[in-house]
Amino acid sequence: MPKFHEFSIDSLQGEADLLAGCAGKVVLVVNVASECGLTPQYAGLEQLYKEHAADGLTVVGFPCNQFGAQEPGDAEQIQSFCSTNYGVTFPLSAKIEVNGDGRHPLYAWLTDAGNGFAGDIEWNFEKFLIGRDGKIIARYPPATEPGDAGLLQDIADAL
Repeated sequence: MPKFHEFSIDSLQGEADLLAGCAGKVVLVVNVASECGLTPQYAGLEQLYKEHAADGLTVVGFPCNQFGAQEPGDAEQIQSFCSTNYGVTFPLSAKIEVNGDGRHPLYAWLTDAGNGFAGDIEWNFEKFLIGRDGKIIARYPPATEPGDAGLLQDIADAL
């Protein structure tokens, strides 16, 4: 079974191999969208990233337009929205699909029954916590806020 950082995906800016830099880190994976009712979670995700980056945590956002067409923009529009409205500095991937026939291989792995976290992504801002070993620790529903006590405890335990 592959590990998280072994999947190939470009950054939002088109740079190759975005996840290679995640090897040995704790990673919070989030499928994101700019026009969703949950979009304000960007602020909490950025806060988590800034507060714990020195401890080995990174947040990686995966823009996706599959839920209510709430991420219609191109890479430049997404980057501008995220930085202007929420000061996002954590890495963002190129826009991908997280469900269905066009599902990115990373999301096929994240939602595979063999990892214990089977099932399609419900909506924008669903989260996965990845350990330093590149394996999935936990999965959180979209409404789980970045400041959720359980999520924060899981991050602390992983760090």
